[in-house]
Amino acid sequence: MLLSLEGATVRFGGRAVLDAVDLEVAEHEVVCVLGPSGSGKSTLLRAVAGLQPLDSGRVSLEGRDQAGVPAHRRGVGLMFQDHQLFPQRDVGGNVAFGLRMHGAPKRQQAERVQELLDLVGLPGAARRAVAALSGGEQQRVALARALAPSPRLLMLDEPLGQLDRSLRERLVVELKELFGRLGTTVLAVTHDQGEAFALADRVVVMRDGRIAQSGTPLEVWQRPADAFVARFLGFENVVEATVGAEAADTPWGKVPVPEGAPQGTRTLLVRPAGVRLVPDGTGLRCTVAARTFRGTHVAVHLQPGDAPRLEAACALRAAPEVGDEVGVEFDATEIVVLD
Repeated sequence: MLLSLEGATVRFGGRAVLDAVDLEVAEHEVVCVLGPSGSGKSTLLRAVAGLQPLDSGRVSLEGRDQAGVPAHRRGVGLMFQDHQLFPQRDVGGNVAFGLRMHGAPKRQQAERVQELLDLVGLPGAARRAVAALSGGEQQRVALARALAPSPRLLMLDEPLGQLDRSLRERLVVELKELFGRLGTTVLAVTHDQGEAFALADRVVVMRDGRIAQSGTPLEVWQRPADAFVARFLGFENVVEATVGAEAADTPWGKVPVPEGAPQGTRTLLVRPAGVRLVPDGTGLRCTVAARTFRGTHVAVHLQPGDAPRLEAACALRAAPEVGDEVGVEFDATEIVVLD
């Protein structure tokens, strides 16, 4: 195992911001840590990098305890959200910085700089001034600088957070391809689940300094561990319910559940795709309270009397208008009984 955290704990003012975290990252694996502000994800990254000492627990790299090992000797690369490029150095000088600190010969530095700038899509940019670069170009230079010394672990802190959405979506695809081609081991933190799900082999969701769930993007998306994870991922149709063999009693009435679902008092997630609109007069009667355009579909927000609102996903042409009365039926295949 390349990276291992065992009981990693960091306290600020007596409060555990990292609370006995156990985490492993295998060689060549891309792991993205997700969570809201204050969940401990950036503290975790800083602890691995050696920028934040642990109060208890252990960080190991390739089986070696890193206690007392300074950041510059851990052999990890770290790229921050604001890139932190050196404005007085040109692009080549920024990329070569780590190589120079390691005493690499100038010819080797020049060859590596050219190789990495080609790799990140900035061929011939070595002599350009940092101030003349766009945000996306600065992100690429920062990535090349982090990769230059061939770190055994590359860590990214909100790497695309300052970029506009279209550029972010394009670069995350490029990063995924690049890491796969290089076989880079990556530990990244972000609050953007779309970014994490597109980039990661494994997603780790944090809450209050602890790991709430860890799994492949598909596993976490299909089966959130609890109501917190479901809501963090953007699901709104989450309620307490009494689950029976075939259906659950909910504020929305009887809702079918998948065969073999755990019974008793549970939390129920109904995916928007599982809220089926039918003609008014059948199913659960609802009023369309709002519509939100989501690009590929329309999120229709429904108010069923005094019950909690429901969100349904509708095709663009089939979405009802605000104020329309509709019926709702539920698809058991899109319903998850959470633990």
